[in-house]
Amino acid sequence: MKKVIFLLFIFVLNFSSAQNSGLKIVEKPINYSPERIRLSLEYLQDHHGLIQKTPTIVPKMIVLHYTAGGTVESNFKYFNNTHLESARNTLKKQSTLNVSSQYIIDRDGTVYQLMEPNQFARHTIGLNYCAIGVENIGSKSQPLTDKQVEANAQLVRYLTQKYKIEYLIGHSEYGVFRNSKLWKESDPKYFTGKEDPGKEFMNKVRQKVSDLKLKDKP
Repeated sequence: MKKVIFLLFIFVLNFSSAQNSGLKIVEKPINYSPERIRLSLEYLQDHHGLIQKTPTIVPKMIVLHYTAGGTVESNFKYFNNTHLESARNTLKKQSTLNVSSQYIIDRDGTVYQLMEPNQFARHTIGLNYCAIGVENIGSKSQPLTDKQVEANAQLVRYLTQKYKIEYLIGHSEYGVFRNSKLWKESDPKYFTGKEDPGKEFMNKVRQKVSDLKLKDKP
């Protein structure tokens, strides 16, 4: 009973904190099954050299992405799968753990939380162990919206208040960390080029949170 009350208190505290920042977050949890936990712990050890009892992270960074298409529901169904689809051979050779993110933001600016922000997700090579991933519904041919800019800025502000966030980057920018102390990837050849979510989008978000003085380089 005490544990239930404590968890309820934490939920109310987090909800209140988000509300105070002007941010509304819709809970939409993916299936973090025992198999996903096992694969996440395996990934943490094999790729990041971290042996842990729980698949948690200490967030230092926020990485913004776009989904390259689809809807919230179609991307949710994709992330909800524990294992990668067979077509993604490059990623699957490294681990069968499916990609995912802690948040996904719809084109109208609605923010959905797929898992706890300090729960491990596979979304950015070399940095998953310390990075919160934020997916945005959109693509190069379907530019992200002003409402998404605002929602991302609010979410970044909220997470920076909650955790000791030092960095804000777009997925396309993650390569600058390859030779830094933050980079933890056991396979030096495991790297893929990215272009999301776009320079214009990142510039707009950064302008809105410039007072936080978040870094984009190590």
